[in-house]
Amino acid sequence: MSSDDDTLRPFPSRSIDTHSELAPDRAEAVLELLAEAARVDGQQPVSEQGRLQLRGGTREGVSHLLLHVGDELVGYAQLEDTDPVEAPAAELVVHPSHRGHGHGRALGAALLAASGKRLRVWAHGGHPAARHLAQVLGLTLFRELRQMRRSLTDLDLVDPVLPPGVTVRTFVSGKDDAAWLFVNAAAFAHHPEQGSLTQRDLDDRKAQPWFDPAGFFLAERGGELVGFHWTKVHAEEGIGEVYVLGVRPGEQGGGLGKALTTIGLRHLAGQALPTAMLYVDADNKAAVSVYERLGFTVHETDLMYRTET
Repeated sequence: MSSDDDTLRPFPSRSIDTHSELAPDRAEAVLELLAEAARVDGQQPVSEQGRLQLRGGTREGVSHLLLHVGDELVGYAQLEDTDPVEAPAAELVVHPSHRGHGHGRALGAALLAASGKRLRVWAHGGHPAARHLAQVLGLTLFRELRQMRRSLTDLDLVDPVLPPGVTVRTFVSGKDDAAWLFVNAAAFAHHPEQGSLTQRDLDDRKAQPWFDPAGFFLAERGGELVGFHWTKVHAEEGIGEVYVLGVRPGEQGGGLGKALTTIGLRHLAGQALPTAMLYVDADNKAAVSVYERLGFTVHETDLMYRTET
């Protein structure tokens, strides 16, 4: 959620259209809007998953709301209603040069209407203006996602110790897809976004320029996948990421997560990247504690708000 306006009032020639899929030219226009907002605000206004869902045709449960003033695209929102339990999730952004005219609240009102007033909305970066807009829309804070970072130039970690019988190799596209999706779903059964990834979602990521199987580590015991650490390199920013780290239920608590983290961080450091980052829920005290002991500190925070119904 990226907006600095909170007043819903008539605005000449403002219109909001909803689409189940975006034509290539419309998707490109939205990506340009997102890029400008990211440049001004200092972080992406829409998540990686949301940006991937802009292209590739219709996706079940995903809607795109385009706000135009005349013929100019000045606002965008995405609504995803795929979780069988949780309320639909949304992200929204208003072009920086068109803020202060009620467009953010107009998009928010449209999202509330489309979701039947059952809504969760991300505010990336947790800026005061976005927090205020959430309050105006009647949303309350219920989730805090922290981005943590640490230097890789002074990486001095003890050698990783794998549990008995566990070996580590790298991901083989096509061969390991199904096993990884199964373990990912099990490891993140409590996580509505990560745990629901499908083959299409995995294929989307494998098609991105940053994908590198050499940085995707799989831990096995007796030929069965028991954990993984998928790293990612943000080449333009010169940052490595602990992209996804998961341990299969029943294998947790034995030091595998820490060992995989160390293996991934050493891989990133070996590419001469100065910094590593990761995302973790603030209420995941055990994971936060592990990352803090590995030298990570909070860099910024994303907030999610929801309706109280």
